[in-house]
Amino acid sequence: MVKKINSKDFSETQENISVVDFNATWCGPCKMLGPVLEDISGEYEGKVNFYGVDVDDNQDLAAKYGIQSIPALIVFKNGVEAGRQVGFVPKPALKNFIDNSIA
Repeated sequence: MVKKINSKDFSETQENISVVDFNATWCGPCKMLGPVLEDISGEYEGKVNFYGVDVDDNQDLAAKYGIQSIPALIVFKNGVEAGRQVGFVPKPALKNFIDNSIA
């Protein structure tokens, strides 16, 4: 499950391993990526936490992490950025990105 969070909840992403999806409701590729993230989040249950951040509602976070294009995924390992992927990618490529980032 991808948990929608905002600036005040963002500290949750800094614990353990997290994938944060920076997106917007008007973004076509974001709408395509959402179901893929929901699908694979079950496969990583207990290992990786998944979060979604709307960049329009949380411009401070988008600025802090230098988000200039969406969708943008950042993998955090114990609060440190371990990987970044911008744009839509199909499920196999997304799993490969996450696996490489958390290795």
